[in-house]
Amino acid sequence: MPALSSIKTVPSLRTWSAPLSLPSMARGLSVLALAAVLAACGQSDAPAGAAPAGGGMPAPEVGVVTVTPGDVGLVTELPGRLEASRVAQVRARAAGILQQRLFREGSDVKAGQALFRIDAAPYAAALQSAQASLARAEANRAQATALAERYKPLVAENAISQQEFANAEAAQKSAQADVAVAQAAVQTARINLGYANVTAPISGRIGRALVTEGALVGQGEATPLAVIQQVDPMFVNFTQSAAEVMALQSAMRAGQIKAAGADAASVRVMLEDGSEYEQEGRLLFSDLTVDAATGQITLRAEVPNPGGTLLPGLYVRVRLEQATAGNAVTLPQQAVTRTAQGDSVSVVDAEGKISRRSVKVSGQQNGQWVIREGLEAGEQVMVDGFQKLQMMPPGTPVKAVPWKPQGGATSAPAPAGATS
Repeated sequence: MPALSSIKTVPSLRTWSAPLSLPSMARGLSVLALAAVLAACGQSDAPAGAAPAGGGMPAPEVGVVTVTPGDVGLVTELPGRLEASRVAQVRARAAGILQQRLFREGSDVKAGQALFRIDAAPYAAALQSAQASLARAEANRAQATALAERYKPLVAENAISQQEFANAEAAQKSAQADVAVAQAAVQTARINLGYANVTAPISGRIGRALVTEGALVGQGEATPLAVIQQVDPMFVNFTQSAAEVMALQSAMRAGQIKAAGADAASVRVMLEDGSEYEQEGRLLFSDLTVDAATGQITLRAEVPNPGGTLLPGLYVRVRLEQATAGNAVTLPQQAVTRTAQGDSVSVVDAEGKISRRSVKVSGQQNGQWVIREGLEAGEQVMVDGFQKLQMMPPGTPVKAVPWKPQGGATSAPAPAGATS
């Protein structure tokens, strides 16, 4: 019996084996539930308007601008240097000890304003001596004139000889000449005395004093005392390649471009930090001689500088409109691919197909390329979305949408021909 009892316990062991398989069943249910959730998420994440099951992916959207030809100014950007419109070196023309400086260094001075005072005592004494010599000469002239007037009726009556009368007249003329010499000496002495008071030859901004009080100046040569620069207006000197000038002239003669209007003489100055100077300048002249060493032509423009923002010697860039291209288009720079083989753009047709098109770039305007050849009115040029096409098979059609500058840039002008 004990043996039979132990055998009957075997079914009881089998009945307990079912609870031991519950964890595996739970894991199976969890896997099925997770798969259902993922399937649901995949359906909910499907883009709106996606093609039904079994269809292809939707066409990627790319930004385009519509070509609208028109007259576009050809703006040339050239490097240049600022220069004061007038520069005067203040020098000591009178020899002596510098007694006083009468201006504040770095201030604005007016023409004729006193700047330095040199010891004037020697020149004042020389003036007095010249005035005394003039007085003596005038006295001699009066005496000689009186003698000649007294001899005149006497010679008519033969009371005196003709020789005596001639001598009296010669003495009178000699006395008059002595007076003229004395007058010139007085004027020279007065000028030298004026040199002792050094004045500003022009209006402008004066720099630091090159000498100090107590220095001996003007001894043997005109000693430099200071420098005055007129900084309003300013000159900007810049150069342009002679080849570019000849190419522009050739295009004008061929009728491809036309000369700019009267306003083209105006120039814009770009500062070193990339900002544009608020005052507009005007072109003064273009040199007729080409530099043999560099092949450049020198040009000069005048720029107002009322606030003294511009400083002499500052490096700037000058934007100058020299011609106008007719039937041209402006495109954002990212739309044009520039290589050694040439320039090209991507054109999107009505079916959404992209084709490469060779174009001719004639310059830039407001950060955009000016396209003169290669595009027709109404064509759509791809500007944005190139990254999307890298993940697509070749020949994938696209959906063209109007391109808008990033950030809604309102300060920069919209590209010509851009769709709204």
